[in-house]
Amino acid sequence: MKKKLFIVVGIICVVLGTIGVFLPVLPTTPFLLLASYCFSRSSQKFNEKLLNNKFIGRYIRDYVENKTMRFRDKITTLVILWAGIISTIIFTHLKWYVDVILLVVAVSVSIHIILIGRKKKDGKAENKI
Repeated sequence: MKKKLFIVVGIICVVLGTIGVFLPVLPTTPFLLLASYCFSRSSQKFNEKLLNNKFIGRYIRDYVENKTMRFRDKITTLVILWAGIISTIIFTHLKWYVDVILLVVAVSVSIHIILIGRKKKDGKAENKI
């Protein structure tokens, strides 16, 4: 029963993470990391599929195994994050306090990404920003 629950939660997290790629308000990475956690506790098959996915597998493996991110990936992530947040604020005309919440989320996520260790090209982790 517990194993099935982890699988269901993992699948829901993958779906939400995938939706989050296209919706800047919905975070992608936390859902995919949670999916990896759930699958590692319930289904080696699903976990392998997630970790070996050609689009997101490397990012998840680097983070889960080494708590690192490649510098280029950090820059790409930050550009996409801020482009999504700014375009959401400009084009959706939400209440001012929603804009503030979006900006707080963007700043918080940016700080987290900047503080993640950097992975060098040779695959070794570097703790410096």
